[in-house]
Parts: sequence; structure tokens; C-alpha cells
Amino acid sequence: MTHSSSRATLVGLAAILCWSTSVGLFRSVAEHLGPVGGAACTFTLSALFVTLRFGLPRWQQLRSWHPAYVLGCGIIFVAYEIGLSLSLGFASNRTQTLELGMINYLWPSLTVVLATAAGLQRFSWGLVPGVLLAMFGIVLVLQGDGQFSAAGLWANVQSNPLAYGLAFAAALLWPCYSVISRLFARGANALSLFLWAVSAALWFHFALGHEPALHMSWPAGMQLFMLGALTALGYSCWDFGIRHGNLTVMAVGSYFTPVLSALVGTVWLQVRPSWGFWQGVALVTLGSLICWYSTRATASDKAS
Repeated sequence: MTHSSSRATLVGLAAILCWSTSVGLFRSVAEHLGPVGGAACTFTLSALFVTLRFGLPRWQQLRSWHPAYVLGCGIIFVAYEIGLSLSLGFASNRTQTLELGMINYLWPSLTVVLATAAGLQRFSWGLVPGVLLAMFGIVLVLQGDGQFSAAGLWANVQSNPLAYGLAFAAALLWPCYSVISRLFARGANALSLFLWAVSAALWFHFALGHEPALHMSWPAGMQLFMLGALTALGYSCWDFGIRHGNLTVMAVGSYFTPVLSALVGTVWLQVRPSWGFWQGVALVTLGSLICWYSTRATASDKAS
């Protein structure tokens, strides 16, 4: 890599550090401002920051872009961000917040599976153990005590079906967004518009959902600013990295996000997950890496 490419890659990898703070910060903001109100404030601030960085797409651009990207990706992006943020806010406690956040990190392996199904890459048998490891990792995360029990696992999910349902939906939605964007975006960037749509949907829910009034305080305001700024910074760094850096290095780095997110979350939320939780985190990361490596090897064989 050249010096400029190495710098751009480091900038792109900084996005992973920014996003690793989101689980813990989303939870603490929700504790201050409520699940819906906190998420609405967060995405409003993030949309403002991203708009200042990228601007809003013009009407002529929107008309020239593929409808599958503008409408399809837009709707999926809104549903994903709402599902993820509200699942963290609706968690029964802080330990459950970490479990729900980890479910979201099924998306790397699921993205590879969906991309293969869509014909974007060839099938590799390495996907099978990779996906199975990631899935079993989530089972260990949800089980908590490291001892598998179907009844205990089901009881844990049933203790908060809305939050777990939203988390699993988010894990499925992001791969859909990634694949559709890859197929139809063709250089388009409507991120700022998508974030404003998330904000509008959440404020609409807040207005009609009989939510408690917002009570802003200095701690809430500081955490809200941190979350909004880090979210926007993460998107900006990642955008710069994918345009000018080494995509392979960034892809590998992104698969370690579950570990970083769990570490930051435990420190920020001051919780001590069980040994089974950490085993699950390791398996989710390992399964995602196996999926990535198997498709990388397949792509190399195809190129040769």
C-alpha cells in the first residue's frame, strides 16, 4: 500500500472503533431519555452531522438513481436502525443489552450467505461451518451460563420477546441493505437522507405513542452528543476508507467489531457478562472470519 492508501485504511478502521461504542451509549441514552425519545434525538443529531459532512442529495440525483436503491435501501435502512436502537433501549437490563447487541453481529456471516444466494459471489463449503459457528455463538451469548439448555434459551428469549425480535430482525435487515445497495447503488450516496427518514419515523412514533416527556440533563446531553458525533464520524471514516483505502484490511478489521463492542459495552455499562457470553462472542467473530476467508479463497480461485 502507498502512504496515502495506508492512511486512508487507518481512517476507515477508525470507524470500527466509533461503532463499537454504539451499544453501550444507546443503552445509557435510552436510560436518560427513554427508548424512543433517546433514539429519535440520537438520529436527529447524527443526521445533522452527516448532512454537514456529505450534504443532502439533490432532486435531480434522486431521479437518476435506481428506485431499488432510493426506496428499497431507504426503507430497509430505516427499519434496521429503528429495530437495532429500540431493541437496545427496550432491554430489561444492561446485561441483556449486551446480548441484544451481539445478535446484531450475525450480519457479517449472513451478508456473505445472502450475497452468495444473490449471485454476487460463488458458493464455498467454508460458509457452512462459518455460519454454524456464528449461530452457535449467539446461542451461547443468549444462554449466558455456558451450559446449553433449549428450555433455558427459550425462557430467556420469552422474557423480552419484543427486544429479541427487533434484534434478530435488525441482524437480517442489514445484509439485505448491503446486498441491494451493492446491486443498485452504483456510486449513489443517500445516507444523510436515510438518517433523516429514521429520525422522522422515530419522532412520529414518539408523538403518537404516548411516550414519556423528554427530560434533558447534562449527562444525557453529553452522552447524546457523543453518540450522535461518533455515529456520524464512523460513517464518514468508513466512506473515506472504502474510497481510498485497502478494502481487504478493512473487511478483516470489521469482523472484530463484536469483540470491541462487547469490551466497550462491559466497561461503559459496568456489567460483568458470564464466561459463556465471551465464548459466544469469540465464536461469532471466528464464524464471520471463516465466512470471509472462504469467500476470499473462492474469489482467488475464480480470478486464477
